[in-house]
Amino acid sequence: MLGFVLAISIETNLYSLSLGPLALPVAPLFLIGSVWLGAWVAGRWAGRHPDPSQGQGIPPGERPGDELIHAAWWGLLWARLAHVGLNADLYLAQPLAMLDVRDGGWHAWSGWAAGLAWLFWKAWRRPAWRQALGVGAVTGALLWGVATWAVSPNADEPFLPDVVVHSESDGAMQPLPTLGRGQLRVINLWASWCGPCRQEMPIFAALQGTEADVQFLFINQGESVQDVRAYLQSAKLSLQGVWLDPSSALGPAVGVAGLPATLFVNAQGQIVELHFGVLSEPALKARLRALREAP
Repeated sequence: MLGFVLAISIETNLYSLSLGPLALPVAPLFLIGSVWLGAWVAGRWAGRHPDPSQGQGIPPGERPGDELIHAAWWGLLWARLAHVGLNADLYLAQPLAMLDVRDGGWHAWSGWAAGLAWLFWKAWRRPAWRQALGVGAVTGALLWGVATWAVSPNADEPFLPDVVVHSESDGAMQPLPTLGRGQLRVINLWASWCGPCRQEMPIFAALQGTEADVQFLFINQGESVQDVRAYLQSAKLSLQGVWLDPSSALGPAVGVAGLPATLFVNAQGQIVELHFGVLSEPALKARLRALREAP
């Protein structure tokens, strides 16, 4: 068993955790860990400072630690609902996309407000739990904040890295920042063997033909030009701006260890957002809307 664990290659980047061939987004892992620690601390605190009025018959769903978990669920629900509501015109066209939380569509302030409202309500109903709920919530929030800060990119260098890419059409080599300079850019990191990449590629292809003010760039990771052309032909995809990154240098340079990943870049060449994972059409359109509105 120990040998198996030691044989697994673990690599942590800014946005993903690589376990051998499996790559996971780090944000949900941080959230789960923060909520679990906060709930554990709240439970331990309540155990050392019991409420005499409750006796020993407290229902399992009525413990301070459980209420922190409930607060997290309510926060996530309202964060998702707020995001969908703010982009209702996009999601109503594809209602099932509302359920696909892989697209990372959340309205953070709404989520925090809903989670805190739940905790304040529980603290008002259970005065003896106020300290436990407060200590647990602060512990979880601190862990979340420190973990997020620790893996955040340097705010002074949010620009595209100087990775040299090769044109699929003629083999010309150019540094990535020079491609589409001065325009809004959507840069997709992909590979033909990646299932989620194949799932979202037709969406990118369709929007490339309608979003004239945005430069779409498709940077293949680690495959040969023959493999790339064979995939595009078999999938009947007519894409412009296909480039190759033979050494797969771009992913580690921007902080991801898996595919797909999509960069949203403003006209100054700054990475406004990076999404690791598959994107639905409404989610992609919502991000294009935010990219256009970004300062």
